[in-house]
Amino acid sequence: MLTISAELQSKILAHASADHPDEACGVIAGPAGRDRPERFIPMLNAERSPTFYRFDSLEQLRVWREMDDRDEEPIVIYHSHTATEAYPSRTDIAYASEPGAHYVLVSTRNPDLAEFRSFRIVDGTVTEEEVTVEPE
Repeated sequence: MLTISAELQSKILAHASADHPDEACGVIAGPAGRDRPERFIPMLNAERSPTFYRFDSLEQLRVWREMDDRDEEPIVIYHSHTATEAYPSRTDIAYASEPGAHYVLVSTRNPDLAEFRSFRIVDGTVTEEEVTVEPE
């Protein structure tokens, strides 16, 4: 189960909306070993594409080093889908390389409906998990 603050959920939704029609992507870091998302890190979609995302490799290296320096890990890895449901694509599954992370997907296909879902992706197996949003 993913437990996330309303503020962090709002930041993900705002980033996804702002980058539409391209996919948005980013990370929420948290203390190593705690499974608690705390620090929102929006990232650049190097593909600038409505159907695919990829972290910029230099930005990803910088962010992962910064997390190491702060004794953090990627608790949430998020991105948006612009024309399909919030469910991992075959490419998303193939590129999922953080087995401890919650993979959050947001669909921006309907601007009036916030589709926000979380998954665990381990060894190619996708498992949807409950999301609990904590009020401010």
